[in-house]
Amino acid sequence: MSVSIKSPREIELMREAGKILGKVYKEIANEIKPGVSTYTIDKIGEEIIRSYGCIPEEKGYEGYPASFCVSVNDQVVHGIPSKNKILRDGDIVSLDTVLSYKGYMADAARTYGVGEVSKEAQQLMDVTKQSFFEGIKFAKEGCRLHEISNAIADYNESFGYGVLRDLCGHGIGTSMHEDPQIPNFRQEHRGIRLHEGMTLAIEPMVTAGDWRVNFLDDGWTVETRDHSLSAHYENTVLVTKDGPEILTLEN
Repeated sequence: MSVSIKSPREIELMREAGKILGKVYKEIANEIKPGVSTYTIDKIGEEIIRSYGCIPEEKGYEGYPASFCVSVNDQVVHGIPSKNKILRDGDIVSLDTVLSYKGYMADAARTYGVGEVSKEAQQLMDVTKQSFFEGIKFAKEGCRLHEISNAIADYNESFGYGVLRDLCGHGIGTSMHEDPQIPNFRQEHRGIRLHEGMTLAIEPMVTAGDWRVNFLDDGWTVETRDHSLSAHYENTVLVTKDGPEILTLEN
């Protein structure tokens, strides 16, 4: 495994990419409402990304047809936007995208409630998001990778939620997926030691029921096997000596 340490110049470029992606999510949040198709959300999102002079890296990645993954309710990740998939009051919808700025990438995901959502759905979204923040407490020089994984798993499982085992977070830089892989479930081994300058895409993928999933015939969409709701929260994080710097937050 070769985990890249980013130079000060590379970190500045990734900061700028992350700042732009934060703005993208702030803008696209206004489009999440009942009656809107997932296709429309994707098209608006792509326009916003390109308006900042960035490239939507999801589009065409291994044949993926859209700029955003848009996953509704029991779809965990990689839902393909469609004109026929209309958001309804009470749905929850996860958006996941990667953009590049001058060759450097930023990756983030958000789960939104559509209109009025149930208390159960809101709690799932809140816990998933908080589990990210529990995990990144260990994204600092000298910690080990498994400490991030274990903190995410323990927090979600304390609420009785399932944590995906088939998919995980990853390193990021000039490529969308770099070493290391970052599981969200408990790890028995100690994992690599973290060093200042590593950039990680940390992304809890959490279900209200069982963690097991199905991979659909479209080759992309992943949904919960028991059709329980699922939430996804992700940011690109810089490891520093003092703790994590989140590059993709909305300001």
